Amino acid sequence: MMQDRKPVSSTKQQGISLTGLILVLMVLGVFALLAIKVVPSYLEFRAVRDGIARAKAAGGSVSEMRQAFDKSAEINNIDAIRGRDLVIGNEGGSPQISFAYEKRIPLTARATLVIDYDGTTDPSGVVAAKEGGSN
Repeated sequence: MMQDRKPVSSTKQQGISLTGLILVLMVLGVFALLAIKVVPSYLEFRAVRDGIARAKAAGGSVSEMRQAFDKSAEINNIDAIRGRDLVIGNEGGSPQISFAYEKRIPLTARATLVIDYDGTTDPSGVVAAKEGGSN
């Protein structure tokens, strides 16, 4: 007695087509381009934040804190902000340093990414506004 055997059917292959692969690579390329352009800006922001913490720790007068920040900015290659752009106030008995700036990152000839960065040493997290209007 012979058993009925089912013929081996060829199943449809699964995977990604060439068109799908190209589209996925294009999307990954866009994200890689964004990362390449944005990460240095974010690292600079972190260096600014660390710089104001060092300037506050150095203490002294307002001009001494600005000079301490400028030294830190020179060492860390910070171009976005200078000591003169910092807002330094004495609230609660200890000096608090704040900053705010806008970074424009050109993506293409007609597209620019704008990022607003701000930070403070104030434990409340409130960034003081610069007197005399915005930058």
